[in-house]
Amino acid sequence: MKRNQFILSLLGAGAITFSAFTTDPSLTLRLDDDTKPYDTKTFTGTISAVRAETSGGSLTVEGTSGSGAKVELYVRPNNWNGRNELDKAEIEERLKEYDVNIRQEGSTIIATAKRRSNDNNWKRSLSIGFKIYTPRTVSTTLRTSGGSIRLSDIAGNQDFRTSGGSLHLTKVEGDISGQTSGGSIHLDRCRNDRDGRIDLQTSGGSIHAQASEGKMRLHTSGGSIELNDLQGTIDARTSGGSVRGSDIAGTLKAGTSGGSVRLANVSGSLDASTSAGSIEVSLTKLGDYVRLSTTAGSVRVKMPMNKGLDLDLSGNRVEVGTLTNFSGSHEKDRVRGKINGGGVPVEIAASSGSVYLNR
Repeated sequence: MKRNQFILSLLGAGAITFSAFTTDPSLTLRLDDDTKPYDTKTFTGTISAVRAETSGGSLTVEGTSGSGAKVELYVRPNNWNGRNELDKAEIEERLKEYDVNIRQEGSTIIATAKRRSNDNNWKRSLSIGFKIYTPRTVSTTLRTSGGSIRLSDIAGNQDFRTSGGSLHLTKVEGDISGQTSGGSIHLDRCRNDRDGRIDLQTSGGSIHAQASEGKMRLHTSGGSIELNDLQGTIDARTSGGSVRGSDIAGTLKAGTSGGSVRLANVSGSLDASTSAGSIEVSLTKLGDYVRLSTTAGSVRVKMPMNKGLDLDLSGNRVEVGTLTNFSGSHEKDRVRGKINGGGVPVEIAASSGSVYLNR
């Protein structure tokens, strides 16, 4: 319902047409040049939210130390229309087919670009994007079907979607929800607030997260996952790639259906699985449990053994280092028992491979 109301409000608003923009008369826009804005508008007063929507370009929101806002409009030829540059006259002619709206409503900045008719020649289509500079505390609602989304140096509730680009987040705080169907995800120095989480997913790209903390859900259906220097509760899953990471503290659940799992310097609770690869893990400190499983590879683990443990290890072959204060059974393909009287459950299974613990 909120989504429909938002769209209706945009359609009902007065649009700024191409003739309202002031540009350099010698301006020529190229596919490889996104440094020159076609137009810039500034706004004053209290700014607490941004709503932006475009069908063919990228969206950027960057926090600054000021209290107002600035919106830069970028216009580029689409890279499938046989041209790599446009002059001012042709830009203005093509913009007649679009409604471009940049305005302030109360404390909200609204920036939208929409083609008026779907029947127009696709070879004349444009990529129209926005770069929006705001105060650091701001919430966003962003939608684009043909470009990337970038957020940096902001704090608040962030909700963004793209069907054809990547997601880039740098120093973003708050309740974060983002999705792309055709690009990668990059997360750097981000954190969620106490009651929220970082929820990012892609259907066609890799995920790279680093130097971030909080409750995170990082899912991809078509790429690898790399995790470095993370703290918190992390759920990382892929259906088509490997999972790699280092220096992770807290609770980690990592899974893949199409690759290996490689994790180093993990401190905390760990649940990792793969259906088509091996697992190699080093833990520096144990949490509440260790659960590792693979159906098509081996498992190799290095971990401290100075706490009470409940071991359950199984594979075609199970090899373990020295077991001190161990009571239980030790066979070629199975080790079950307690160390130091029992405690943390350690469950490791390799259906068609070997298990190596501290070997």
